[in-house]
Amino acid sequence: MTKPLVLDLSEVSAGDVALVGGKCASLGELFRELTAKGVRAVDGFSTTSDAYHLLLETDGLKKRLQKLLKNLDAENLNELARVGGEARRLMLETPLPPELETAIIDACNRLGQRIGKKSFEVAVRSSATAEDLPDASFAGQQDTILNVKGEKQLIEACKQCFASLWTDRAISYRTTKGFDHFDVALSIGVQPMVRSDAACSGVMFTLDTESGFRDAVVINGAWGLGEAVVQGMATPDEWIVFKPTLKQGFRPIVTRKLGVKEVKMVFSDDGGVGTQIRNVVETQRNRFCLAGFEVLQLAQWACAIEEHYSALAGRPQPMDIEWAKDGITGELFILQARPETVQSQKQQNYIENYKLSDNHGTPLCTGVAVGEKIGHGNVHVLLDPNKLTSFQPGDILVTSMTDPAWEPIMKRASAIVTDRGGRTCHSAIISRELGLPCIVGTGNATEVLHTGTNVTVSCAEGALGNIYYGTIPFEVERHEITDQKRPQTQVMMNVGDPDHAFNVAQMPNDGVGLARLEFIINNHIGIH
Repeated sequence: MTKPLVLDLSEVSAGDVALVGGKCASLGELFRELTAKGVRAVDGFSTTSDAYHLLLETDGLKKRLQKLLKNLDAENLNELARVGGEARRLMLETPLPPELETAIIDACNRLGQRIGKKSFEVAVRSSATAEDLPDASFAGQQDTILNVKGEKQLIEACKQCFASLWTDRAISYRTTKGFDHFDVALSIGVQPMVRSDAACSGVMFTLDTESGFRDAVVINGAWGLGEAVVQGMATPDEWIVFKPTLKQGFRPIVTRKLGVKEVKMVFSDDGGVGTQIRNVVETQRNRFCLAGFEVLQLAQWACAIEEHYSALAGRPQPMDIEWAKDGITGELFILQARPETVQSQKQQNYIENYKLSDNHGTPLCTGVAVGEKIGHGNVHVLLDPNKLTSFQPGDILVTSMTDPAWEPIMKRASAIVTDRGGRTCHSAIISRELGLPCIVGTGNATEVLHTGTNVTVSCAEGALGNIYYGTIPFEVERHEITDQKRPQTQVMMNVGDPDHAFNVAQMPNDGVGLARLEFIINNHIGIH
């Protein structure tokens, strides 16, 4: 029996990672299992790992790649760039096998029949077979091509996806994580575009991304296609929903913060493939991109998805979910769901508190704190990912935003500071994975901080992260959470700063003993 080169998402489930990669296995699980539970997911199809291996056998491609990669030193960025470029050229110049091309076009025609459209735009999404593993986030390592229309463009986009398995960042990441390059295959997911270019989209997590607090859904959103939120081009709106009372039928949006939403990603103007970036007009920037009832709808879906994946895993499984709103129909959709890979992997049985010394002066700039650590070093303002080789280990990376192309130097930084982005953007996720202090959405760090200046980056002062001039001393207090007998006296918490509530809730305690309203107003609103 011949192995299938293409499968519809209705034929794919969470157990098929080796066949269709992490992303497509997850898309199949979402579409197959959660549509019945009221979650609006998107239909589509996926190429299989067999299709990728078939391509590697064409014109001796695999042997040529193996020869090219032999003895590569991935730490040498110039050598990495040379080998990566050559590998991608080899991939793009090798034609897709005719049977694979036919299978892709047939699957797209069947998809059109299912959704009742003859002509439609699709998203062509890469899915590596080692992707979204609980201990390795391949997030964004390979390419996604949006707004693809017509058979010729579809095949061209698929070739680009296959080639993106060999980007410099993907080669570097596999080497660091100890994956054999040829043990990882690439599958491609194809789905109709949700027209969020005419509305909004974003990301949500079923835990608090900073503290790991499990009873919250954190939702980020901005105008246009979701890539702008994921990459950190736009500083998003943020909502936090409290899960226990949501499940009791209440409307518990506990916080909402208006983001700057500087830019949005929309379809190309010229009717061609792909997207373009546009500035967002002020009236749109000054209003939330979702209504309250839509936030609650997304949070309910997030809970349903988390329950499903937790049952599948046999343990609580926090999720990282992408959502979009169609500007033409007004409907919300879930585009992707995968296990959260940072907070849920923490096994430590201790609490660390970073404390900055008091004599630090006023901050040079501020933004959204990611994590609670402190770091210092020399500022290195870097705006061009092609100049990564100038970055020195221990420098503080200051840039407008990062994407996966920056990862080879992010792991060398002592801290990361960006002009744009929210708590769920690329810079924030990778910093958490690397355990680095990171401040996103400063608005002006690349203008006010200068290369060579010695600074301290502090995420230890609540939700606002501060960058101070000079090397400011700090100490780290580490408290073991032991299994010692609890005292008979109830240990109650004194809450004055809402930004610390999720962290405080995780210490052994018997509830809140005092909540000083004037402190809360002072901290949260800043005026009393």
